Amino acid sequence: MRFRPLKRGSMLALAASLALAPAAQAQPSSSPTPPVAAGVVAFPCAVALPLSQDWGQVCTFAAANAALGPASDHRVVFFGDSITELWIQRDPTLFTDDILDRGISGQTTSQMLVRFREDVIALHPAIVQIMAGTNDIAGNTGPTTLAQIQGNVATMAEQARTHGITVILASIPPADAYFWQPSIDPRPSILALNAWMEEYARRNGLVYADYWSALSDDRGAFKPRLSLDGAHPSIAGYAAMRPAADAALARAMALRRGRQSSKPASLPSA
Repeated sequence: MRFRPLKRGSMLALAASLALAPAAQAQPSSSPTPPVAAGVVAFPCAVALPLSQDWGQVCTFAAANAALGPASDHRVVFFGDSITELWIQRDPTLFTDDILDRGISGQTTSQMLVRFREDVIALHPAIVQIMAGTNDIAGNTGPTTLAQIQGNVATMAEQARTHGITVILASIPPADAYFWQPSIDPRPSILALNAWMEEYARRNGLVYADYWSALSDDRGAFKPRLSLDGAHPSIAGYAAMRPAADAALARAMALRRGRQSSKPASLPSA
């Protein structure tokens, strides 16, 4: 069907009639959408949700996070994978005085990035330690390049700093094999990522915690008795890590206090 074009006079008449139309025709409905009731969620958290429904495992610490009191001025979050998760079991004396463990076994940096807001930023810590990368090397969530791992770690560090959180980047502990992925030799990737993290921390004013040196033998594997499976520290392994952890926390707190004291004082009120 062909439409006959309007003549100029007809077009002007149409425009005038539209302009003079009742204003009520352009008004929104008198029945707006009601507000969502406070506390209603689209899909409630449950700790045991499968990864297909909670890929980042945001629900794992939801109840524990909700139960926390106000953050102290020295709250610390140890954020990571199974090496961090096991830490509180094998060295519980570290996790006192508002030092929190937020490690989840098996997680890669992509998954950790998903829950970083809930398990770090929303807890308002003064300091966060990020230990991540070994599960990426193992391919737990599929093929991953070193550049992608670095990007995920850098994004977490950037998010923390945006929210005024001082960052400790923790080295990946040694491993010459993964018992769940025996075909992979992780040593070159671990060395490369640790070197990158140390340099990234230096360039960006972060703290680097060198646990690798305290745990590794001359082959890049765990020293005897410091691991039970070649990938996770034993009680003795966490004891060997403790001096580096304490030193990193002290440096991070000193760095934080130094930055706070260097802020310009506010002008006195008139």
